[in-house]
Amino acid sequence: MKHEIKITGILLLMFFLTQLIGLIVIDAYAPKTKTVVENGIEKNVTIAQEIPYGMQPPEAKPEISLGSILVSLVIAILIFFLLMKLKARSLIKIWFTFVVFLTISIALTALLMKAFPESIIRLDAVAMILAVPLTFYKIFRRDVIVHNATELLVYPGLAVIFIPIMAVWSVIVLLLIISVYDIWAVWRSKLMIKLAKFQLQNMKIFTGFFVPYLPKKEMLKLQEARKIKAQRTRTAKLKKIKISLALLGGGDVAFPLIFTGVIYRTSGLAPALLIIAGSTIALLLLFMYSKKGKFYPAMPFITAGCLVAWLLTLLI
Repeated sequence: MKHEIKITGILLLMFFLTQLIGLIVIDAYAPKTKTVVENGIEKNVTIAQEIPYGMQPPEAKPEISLGSILVSLVIAILIFFLLMKLKARSLIKIWFTFVVFLTISIALTALLMKAFPESIIRLDAVAMILAVPLTFYKIFRRDVIVHNATELLVYPGLAVIFIPIMAVWSVIVLLLIISVYDIWAVWRSKLMIKLAKFQLQNMKIFTGFFVPYLPKKEMLKLQEARKIKAQRTRTAKLKKIKISLALLGGGDVAFPLIFTGVIYRTSGLAPALLIIAGSTIALLLLFMYSKKGKFYPAMPFITAGCLVAWLLTLLI
């Protein structure tokens, strides 16, 4: 196992919670059929709650939407690497801040709508007010707990933008393409590894979950250093201690959530929950069989888990 059991459990729990929160957010914006009476006649009317802040996607055919998403991803990756080469850290941080603030606001609006369905207050405005300190502490205070807690909202807020324009077949194609890219970017070109190191070392931010921890060997060093009374020797010992990082990229969380959301809107709650179970089990297996010191593309494994679970829903 690449990480200690406790650390692996924390990553899995955050992944699982994000998927569940994502379902709540997706349901809040999903079209719903209600029965209304007009001129004494009952009829069914479909009511859709638009995504706030002008982020409601236009209606488009799935094949066009898929092409648009892929082109947008390629452009975003190219722009990011260009800014990285130019060392334009301020522009990257502004871009990151805007995306985080917007997605947190979208997710919070959905959760507030669920909590206060009859509210007469502009809940989207309240969500923006709440998102300000969360975004600030996430990016500028760089607190680990705040970072990971807000990530639970970022990916539901991001996924819900793409779900309305995707069909089952198009999101499956998207998962397969992203999985192939992930394999190339991690094992061949090492682009994803460079991107992660740049974010952590130069930007002090990370698009995904991360859990710093002391491995057992380093913990023993720390305990030994604490026993030493001489301050100089103690400091020298402490400098040699290395902190490990358990990482899970944002795409590894967002893309399966998009698939779950599409299945939820087309097939219902039970199949969506099965997809979540499949992706979580696949991620668990990856963590169990991965080795220390090596990087692995998570999307191929998560995609496999999603597709196996989806096939099960067709058989049940």
